[in-house]
Amino acid sequence: MRVALVYNQKKEDASQQSDNNDSTEPPSLRGYTPQPAVRRVENHPIVNPAADRYAEWDTFETIDAIRSALAEIHDVSLIEADEDAYGKLLAQRPDIVFNIAEGMDGVSREAQMPAIFEMLRIPYTGSDPLTLSVCLDKSRAKEILAFHGIPTPKFAVVSKGSEVDRALIQLPAIVKPLHEGSSKGILNSSLVKTRFELIRQISQVFEHYNEPALIEEYLPGREFTVGMLGNGANLNVLPIVEIKFDSLPAGVNPIYSYEAKWIWDQADDPLEIFDCPAGLSSQLRSEIESICTRAYHILRCRDWCRIDVRLDGHGRPHIIELNPLPGILPNPQDNSCFPKAARAAGLNYSQLIQTVLVQAAHRYRLPVAEPTFRSLS
Repeated sequence: MRVALVYNQKKEDASQQSDNNDSTEPPSLRGYTPQPAVRRVENHPIVNPAADRYAEWDTFETIDAIRSALAEIHDVSLIEADEDAYGKLLAQRPDIVFNIAEGMDGVSREAQMPAIFEMLRIPYTGSDPLTLSVCLDKSRAKEILAFHGIPTPKFAVVSKGSEVDRALIQLPAIVKPLHEGSSKGILNSSLVKTRFELIRQISQVFEHYNEPALIEEYLPGREFTVGMLGNGANLNVLPIVEIKFDSLPAGVNPIYSYEAKWIWDQADDPLEIFDCPAGLSSQLRSEIESICTRAYHILRCRDWCRIDVRLDGHGRPHIIELNPLPGILPNPQDNSCFPKAARAAGLNYSQLIQTVLVQAAHRYRLPVAEPTFRSLS
């Protein structure tokens, strides 16, 4: 098949690649190291929005690893998800797109490229524009889940400071931007325990992200992330990953914050923060798999998704959010949860990427070369 890989590349990484690239050398495959992103104000870390602006985008290392995996079977072209993407897609008209484009601005940013694919009638991997937009707007996703009886923490959305008193969420609570991914705006200080901390954190969301703040009930139990792979009767729940908060620096809050994901955890000095497969009783594993499967179908996810789950004080699992464009860093030392879960299920990185493409091709009833490895079903 003729496959177009559509992506957004981190600007810092692209700059490093350009600076270290001449006519005789291939582009650098060096992994992206985030620029210093935290400053201190009254002992509270604040992420500089210029430093995390491209946190959702992919490094050249990831883009090239996906290209290489697809190229084992297919003819692959690269199309950056910028203003020229429409013309390139129109000219190339690939058989299918492998979509990892996150977009840049607005709550619909993840939907922008899939909407173009649909307008051009080009098949593509992953969820459709509506599902991507709903899942990125955390409150809309939680409203739908709650309507269907899926446990999710209580929440309120605050668009201006005067609305805080009407947000009937007991403290402690988590404050986060309403529609960001990759832990952007979710800091160690996002767990608020007093009204002063609540006001401060909401103000920071307004100031740095120019969007509403989500105030969410804090659940004190264990946290997991769950990889979903497939569609319909062929949907597979990958081995569950637990986030081990006792591996974080002493004295920090037990949440998977921006600092934990991008600053404290580095490839050359990784945190031992994940346990996969998680140590679970058969009953708890079944409960987590059940609510994740229901959430996946209710929000009409396709091909793959990563779902974050946390236990309340009684040990009951709740859906935190769904990530239908999951992070897929290829280097095992980078602690990327979806590839980690796939490896635990017996799929290497190339097999994971090829499986996602096959799932999408089957949805469109496209003839596709099947990768030569065992099925998860």
